[in-house]
Amino acid sequence: MRTMQVREAKASLSALVEAAANGEPTTITKHGKPTAMVVPIEQGRKLYPQGSQKDFVDFLLQYPGGIELERNQSPSREVEF
Repeated sequence: MRTMQVREAKASLSALVEAAANGEPTTITKHGKPTAMVVPIEQGRKLYPQGSQKDFVDFLLQYPGGIELERNQSPSREVEF
């Protein structure tokens, strides 16, 4: 696996993409610490399956303690038409 700094990665993005297409992941570092990784699409799909994206409401409803919603049904202001 290859490692490079952000500055170097920006300058050689096409090479990073080509390496990933050939199955070679690359770690990108910032100030010497690993911060990102460019991986082949197959590996990325294993980590983040396409069908797993849910909307924000579903995300909130999965909260372990549950969420009780109370809505104020009264209008926030009186409007005359």
